[in-house]
Amino acid sequence: MRWLPVSADDPPHAADPPAGRMRTLARGVWRPLTVAGRAGLNLLYPPSCLACHAAASAPDTLCAACWRQVRFIERPWCERLGTPFARDLGPGLLSPEAMADPPVWARARAVASFDEGPVRQLVYRLKYYDRMELARPLGRWMARVGVELLEEADLLVPIPLHRMRLANRRFNQSMSLARAISQVCGVPVEAFALERAKRSQPQVGLSRIQRAANVQGAFRAPEEKRRLIAGRRIVLVDDVLTSGATSNAAARVLLRAGAAQVDLLVFARVITGEGAL
Repeated sequence: MRWLPVSADDPPHAADPPAGRMRTLARGVWRPLTVAGRAGLNLLYPPSCLACHAAASAPDTLCAACWRQVRFIERPWCERLGTPFARDLGPGLLSPEAMADPPVWARARAVASFDEGPVRQLVYRLKYYDRMELARPLGRWMARVGVELLEEADLLVPIPLHRMRLANRRFNQSMSLARAISQVCGVPVEAFALERAKRSQPQVGLSRIQRAANVQGAFRAPEEKRRLIAGRRIVLVDDVLTSGATSNAAARVLLRAGAAQVDLLVFARVITGEGAL
């Protein structure tokens, strides 16, 4: 288990060496000051909702109204697709969709349903409006929902953008999310395990069959990265899961390069068919 401390008040170890005890003491001295500093900043700059900018109870969260609009995905869910079930019928169940058309990756987990409202706003602002500060709170939520994947993972691999699209957009939102997740769980990010070999057209508006054809041959694993992939348990990271065409194409390349297992972790996913909420 490689979870990193997320606050300065982690319990000290009884067997800390002197340097460790000094660091613990320093944390104890500085903690009241940092708490007071945060309180002062909150008075000057009250926390606002990530989605609608209304007053929020804490930084990097949603207001009560936006929170109620989000369909968070919780158990019971399909163990393969991560889609929620209406009733709990026991652990380890697969949805009819997962059995009829199993994905290439082993398991998928998502924070919320990709509905109109706060979730769609957050995704679009991160992806298209350079709101890179959103990656940190979204990544934290992803780390929480994907804990079972991350506990077993050796590498985080973000879905790459083609170099031309990356030049236009200036950053890869999947890479930003992967780095935020890594800061929470300690699993390293390998940004270049996958490359976008061809510039496919945007998937928006395409049918399921068209999406699959659009990303066929879109990815490749560079020869010099295959030794990092071989035998590793990899978690692919992306912002949204729709038909699964992109993540399937990426997972297939990683498995052919020798990955032991590929899972998928996204912020939001489209929920359709049986087993939905």
